[in-house]
Amino acid sequence: MGKTEHFGLDFETFARLIDNLHDEITIYDNNYRMLYVNKACERHYGFTQQEMVNMPFWDVVQKHNSWDRPILPVVYEKKLPAKQEQQTYLGLEVLTIAVPLLDQEQEVEYVLLSIRDNFHEGRILDPEELTLDADPSAAKPEDLIYRSSLMEQTVTAARKVGSISAPCLLLGESGCGKSLLAKFIHANSKRAEKPFVVVNCAAIPQELFESELFGHVEGAFSGATKPRGGLLAKAEGGTLFLDEISELPLSMQAKLLHAVQELEYRPVGSSSPVKADVRILAASNRNMERMVETGAFRQDLYFRLNVFDIVIPPLRDRQEDLIPLLHYFFNRYGKTHGKGKRLSSEAQALLCQYSWPGNIRELAHLVERLVVTVEDEIITMDHLPSSIYETTATPISTLISANSLDDALEAVERQLIMDAVAKHGSSRKVATALKISQSRASRLIRKYSLNSAP
Repeated sequence: MGKTEHFGLDFETFARLIDNLHDEITIYDNNYRMLYVNKACERHYGFTQQEMVNMPFWDVVQKHNSWDRPILPVVYEKKLPAKQEQQTYLGLEVLTIAVPLLDQEQEVEYVLLSIRDNFHEGRILDPEELTLDADPSAAKPEDLIYRSSLMEQTVTAARKVGSISAPCLLLGESGCGKSLLAKFIHANSKRAEKPFVVVNCAAIPQELFESELFGHVEGAFSGATKPRGGLLAKAEGGTLFLDEISELPLSMQAKLLHAVQELEYRPVGSSSPVKADVRILAASNRNMERMVETGAFRQDLYFRLNVFDIVIPPLRDRQEDLIPLLHYFFNRYGKTHGKGKRLSSEAQALLCQYSWPGNIRELAHLVERLVVTVEDEIITMDHLPSSIYETTATPISTLISANSLDDALEAVERQLIMDAVAKHGSSRKVATALKISQSRASRLIRKYSLNSAP
């Protein structure tokens, strides 16, 4: 009798059960090669199982910073079980327990790792007790979650401008993370220990803007019973972030130009200038060059703020970042609201197809809404809002302009599946509408959603 018969499970069923364990299970060979990992890895690192298996271990550690302190080297060296508290790339505090499996010559044959979110103390030795001397890799900055080369270029540019004091203009669509990148630049500058002050230029009334930014002296206007420092004074020694700078009234732009150019300002009602030691960052989701051409924004102020510029790509242009961000926000809001949730494969596939016009802000809001409102542990297609199902119909001429009959049939099948998803939502309803089994409907939804460009 074979082993699978003895246990009463075929391998496919066994793997499916392991995939539904809450704990992450990982198996390495005797030389840093990952042989197997279950689906929990997606929650911890934002990679799929297929991406993780056979990924070079030192890429996982040094390139992707998946753990802040790797445990594997010491287990290979000491050939003893060890445990280690770690933080994953997506911000989860986990306990990793590594157990070496030795061959007949007492050499490491495999290393088995179990990794859990909520852990309890045990009797397994800490790595420090096994004299681990490896230097941990530096973790990526908090909340700055990305995998794509586009964002890698953006972050590299942000690191470079962090070391200088000249103004920098951050450009990108609404919700793409300009404020977060501004904080990152500040955190990577010599001013990191000083204040980071945000000015929302669109939220301050025009008549109050000068007083809010520059402060005022006693008696400067009715109600000014005592002197008050402005936002520039609060940012002294640090960074002043002018968010939505394109909404700044023209009447204030000249005064801001003087402050940026000369690094000095006059509080309202004062005749004496005050020196300002601040780094200026600004951000806009509008076409600033077009605003300059139309006279809506001063050219001299634009050039002064735009000594360096960084354009943040929209989420639809960096699909590699979507799954890590999804799991990051599910982890974050699950912890905030005390509700652990996970996505079904079909729901994740559809979210990967969506174009996210509101970028990361829209993604975060949707995830929080799902965490709060969905009672079930697993979030399915039925729980997603109708906007996620919207698809663009493909003209029949496009469907049939394929190189072969198989390509044409696949294109038609894809269109039928995605149109059915847009109309009916769940895999069960799609199966009923197309008169196929639900398992086949689920498989086709995963296939065409994951292969679809938004």
